[in-house]
Amino acid sequence: MKVKDYDGYVSYQYLEAGVDYKEYKLTRQVNRVKPYEIPLSKTEEERVQEILEKYVIISLHDHLEVYPEDPSQILDYIRRGRMWIAYEGMAASGLDAVFAGLYDGVGSIESRDPWAWENIIYQIGMFLSDLKHQDFMILAERVDDIIYAHNNGKVAAIIHLEGTPNIGSNLDKVDILYGFGVRCMGITYSQGNQFGSGLADKRDNGLTDLGYRLVDRMNKLGITVDLAHVGDRTSLDVIEASRYPVFITHAGARALWPSRRMKPDEVIQAMAEKGGVIGIEAAPHTTLTMKNRVHTLEAIMEHFEYIVKLVGIDHVAFGPDTIYGDHVAIHRIFREELAISTTKTKLPEHREVEYVAGLESPSDFINIIKWLVKHGYSDQEIEKVVGGNILRVLRQTWK
Repeated sequence: MKVKDYDGYVSYQYLEAGVDYKEYKLTRQVNRVKPYEIPLSKTEEERVQEILEKYVIISLHDHLEVYPEDPSQILDYIRRGRMWIAYEGMAASGLDAVFAGLYDGVGSIESRDPWAWENIIYQIGMFLSDLKHQDFMILAERVDDIIYAHNNGKVAAIIHLEGTPNIGSNLDKVDILYGFGVRCMGITYSQGNQFGSGLADKRDNGLTDLGYRLVDRMNKLGITVDLAHVGDRTSLDVIEASRYPVFITHAGARALWPSRRMKPDEVIQAMAEKGGVIGIEAAPHTTLTMKNRVHTLEAIMEHFEYIVKLVGIDHVAFGPDTIYGDHVAIHRIFREELAISTTKTKLPEHREVEYVAGLESPSDFINIIKWLVKHGYSDQEIEKVVGGNILRVLRQTWK
């Protein structure tokens, strides 16, 4: 494993536990579950290490928060708005950069509206406060920051909002988000808003007039557009309206699994024709297939190979959308708290899992590289899908 410049810092160690914040017993960041075995020869193992050293490794979407070991404490932990960052887990991940999804769907104690402006600013500010008290993980605001992290044993965190906050028609607030470091943002988060329709909406009315202005402002500022949770028609409108390539940061192919959370071929092809990139999802019970109805790395990589055949290897990456904690329990809590479903159709029969074997947390990203090596992908192909394709888009979209 390549060496990272991590000195053991833990979140908020500059404060006093029990006085400045409530303490929780947090989950293990490394090997929370049984390690996933991909049998490699000595030559293949050496090649994996060479790839980690040589190429820039980027996750297009993951969550860096560490959750309590006890699922009954998760909601209270989130609402207090002080979430631990997985520095130890990042040091073991092999990643040089990660699009850090700061928003998990519930919001802080400030408001019951999870997308309220004060909730988003609160969350970004708390994240940045912790980040600025250490020097292992850096905030990435330019492509050069990602390259610096790779060359110097650091990890670069890119602030990624999965949907646009409730800002009304005040697009100047998008400038403020950019000023706070946001460099990738979704148009909607599953449910529609004033800008367009989400993937959970029964009727997709497309991008609104204000939505067109939002896309234009993001293009001007240098915030990459994300369509992971956006409705199909709205996605096509955004792709056409944007002057630059877009991301689908974390999703899969609906042709393989009939969930609205997956993307239809038409949207994936339009995204690719614009020069964009899709990150393959790995959150529990998302990227299943009719062939692989138990969610493991094999199901995830079936989506990867399908989309590579559909649009070419230049337009595919990985956005696992994993966390540090019991992801299945967290999904259950969010469904009950927010009454949000990301699919309106009855899915085929499949077996529920306690965790996704092979991609349980961001620290398992190395298993993607191992799988690609094991299945005969060239170094050039691997370089593209583990970071190169993402860097190409960022060089066009970031100012």
